[in-house]
Amino acid sequence: MATVKLTLSADEKVVRKARQLARKNKTSISAMFSRLVLAMSKRAETKSTAELGPLTRQALGLVKLPPGKSDRELLEESLLEKYGFKK
Repeated sequence: MATVKLTLSADEKVVRKARQLARKNKTSISAMFSRLVLAMSKRAETKSTAELGPLTRQALGLVKLPPGKSDRELLEESLLEKYGFKK
């Protein structure tokens, strides 16, 4: 595969971390960037084309979340209640 030069700008701390990671993994920042982009694009393709299972399709729309609360907040509240803690 032919490579094309790409120049990126990043915060100094990010560049330092990238160099450390590359050194630790015996690779280059360019190779890490390429793998990251390919992995993210593959993940996005998988998410968009993934077929929902029959149980998930049946469960869609069964629950209405209260407005202004995320699913994470609801889960946190439920776990606190289940194990006897109050916010």
